[in-house]
Amino acid sequence: MADALITSISMIGRLQKFPDCFVKAMKKYFLILPLILILTSCQSGEGVDSGLPTSKEAQAKITPDEAWRMMQTGNENFAAGKLKINNTPECIKAASYGQYPFAVVLSCLDSRVPVEDVFQQDIGDIFVARVAGNISNADIVASLEYACKVSGAKLIVVMGHNDCGAVNYAIKGVELGNITGLLAKIQPSVDEAKKDFKGDCTYKNFEFTNKVSKCNVKRTVGKILATSPILKEMLNKGEIKIVSAFYDLNTGRVVEIQ
Repeated sequence: MADALITSISMIGRLQKFPDCFVKAMKKYFLILPLILILTSCQSGEGVDSGLPTSKEAQAKITPDEAWRMMQTGNENFAAGKLKINNTPECIKAASYGQYPFAVVLSCLDSRVPVEDVFQQDIGDIFVARVAGNISNADIVASLEYACKVSGAKLIVVMGHNDCGAVNYAIKGVELGNITGLLAKIQPSVDEAKKDFKGDCTYKNFEFTNKVSKCNVKRTVGKILATSPILKEMLNKGEIKIVSAFYDLNTGRVVEIQ
């Protein structure tokens, strides 16, 4: 479109005998017009649902509860097959000028859990931290602090899922290289789930593995708050919300763990 406008300007300039400096100035204007429009829309409070990255103004207006509702709505659309693809070249370019995500998700490494797709969020809308078993450590906590305290995210979602390989390995007591240390962080959840579980406490029992996964999410949330005075203070002040969540590989749905 810009090329067509520039060609038209050149033709009009020749026909109307406008000065060359005027024609050149108009050409430059139309060359940068798309970029001007992108930047203007990003800085005018648009984003989240506009197909552009979340803007600073939009992020500031979102409350923690609204952030969770937005994530829930996105997941409902994902599970229902109402998919959107907004990561256009314009969106990618706009995101390069800054980021103001409204949420951060701590998820498992599992390739079957595409976090941005699961919540139907676009580039620049959410932070995602991933580690096998969605466990917590100093680096993960620091990343969550950065997302919320520094970058302004209003929501933390810690999300586990069914048929989690890390959970299954922890139940089986696998020892293998550095994986051993990671599974040790999940083992307390295995022990907790066994306490009042009636049935087969093995990785072959999906009901049991699901319970371990949910216990693990809750323990991760507890550890985050126990090791981060910054996030605990933000939570107590109502500046952020922390949600324990569970993703079902079979349905694509995310539910809050109570």
